[in-house]
Amino acid sequence: MTVRVAHITTIDQSLRYLLLNQLRSIADAGYQVTGISAPGPDVPAIEVRGIRHIAAPLTRRLTPFADLRALMRLYRIFRQEHFTIVHTHTPKPGLLGQLAARMAGVPVVVNTIHGFYFHEHMPPAQRRFYITMERIAARCSDLILSQSSEDLATALRLGICPPERIQLLGNGIDIRRFDRSRVDPAHLAHIRQSLRLPPDVSVIGFVGRLVAEKGVIELARAVQQVQSHFGPVTLLIVGGVDRDKADALTPETIQAAAGTATCVFAGIRQDMPEMYALMDIFALPSYREGFPRAPMEASAMGIPCVVTDVRGCREAVEHGWNGFLTPLRDVDALAHALVQLLQDESLRATMGDAGRRMALERFDEQQIFQRVIGAYRHLLHKKGLPTPESTIMPATSRA
Repeated sequence: MTVRVAHITTIDQSLRYLLLNQLRSIADAGYQVTGISAPGPDVPAIEVRGIRHIAAPLTRRLTPFADLRALMRLYRIFRQEHFTIVHTHTPKPGLLGQLAARMAGVPVVVNTIHGFYFHEHMPPAQRRFYITMERIAARCSDLILSQSSEDLATALRLGICPPERIQLLGNGIDIRRFDRSRVDPAHLAHIRQSLRLPPDVSVIGFVGRLVAEKGVIELARAVQQVQSHFGPVTLLIVGGVDRDKADALTPETIQAAAGTATCVFAGIRQDMPEMYALMDIFALPSYREGFPRAPMEASAMGIPCVVTDVRGCREAVEHGWNGFLTPLRDVDALAHALVQLLQDESLRATMGDAGRRMALERFDEQQIFQRVIGAYRHLLHKKGLPTPESTIMPATSRA
């Protein structure tokens, strides 16, 4: 029997870059998989991998009237498509998608927590609002899968959901794709030249959206300090301007914060293993995270990481093992950690090797995929619903 599954995110970019391999794995297990998000330029890349896409008017901003329209649109989609499982991701689809699924009578509703929007540094009233929204969303869930053990503990401590309704999922990456041994040195040299990265200058890398909450300004200021203590360095920034966010940053603003230090803006790239291979150090001084992928990818590539000591980052980086944790918004501490690594090639190599081992042991996305499929089977059996015949193929590298 065909079991139809819908995965919902706000934007198509999340379906493509965060979930596409997972969706393919679920399809290989015999499920009929559909992705639902706002329309966008990444939809063709999703569909060419065999995942059907349905557009829904979801936005990332808090827009009550538009959100009500999105809720009703999702309700109509679910009524028309007769999905057996609706699986939501990120905060807004987690609320609207689950509410609509329950209204439409979808048998199984699952939500993955990729990181709570609220955090301890948020104004109390705003924090209480988002916690309340999470509690409402959780009432619609048959199962909540938390990528982060800290988020799981937070959900239980704040009474967002009962313990029997939440499980630790973890997070993972394609460790076969993110493998330095697969990067062609000649091709890497060509990319370095195209980006105008001097061959004899150390590179500090950042991967993420260009928004203030990712700590990009603090990183730029820290790199300016690093240059005064260590010598010339280049800050390689991989990611696009997120114009939907109130704290969006432009390259000009970031360069101004870096002073005389050189910033290279690579934009959104498809050749991410090569981008990491250009870096001597990876840095993510974010204000909040769920379970960030970029430090996992950097570790898999053998790059030591410097990240903020906040929820989520602590699960991707162990202080003194595959990198350093630094205090939130502490430019001096961030600069000190970067200088320490730049001045000690042996330490960089040791931490890079430790990161690769950690990625192989903990960050293999295939383990995550099997946990999701296992959760589906358990929920279907629990509700007396049939499961599809397994057609899982041997694990292969997926670009």
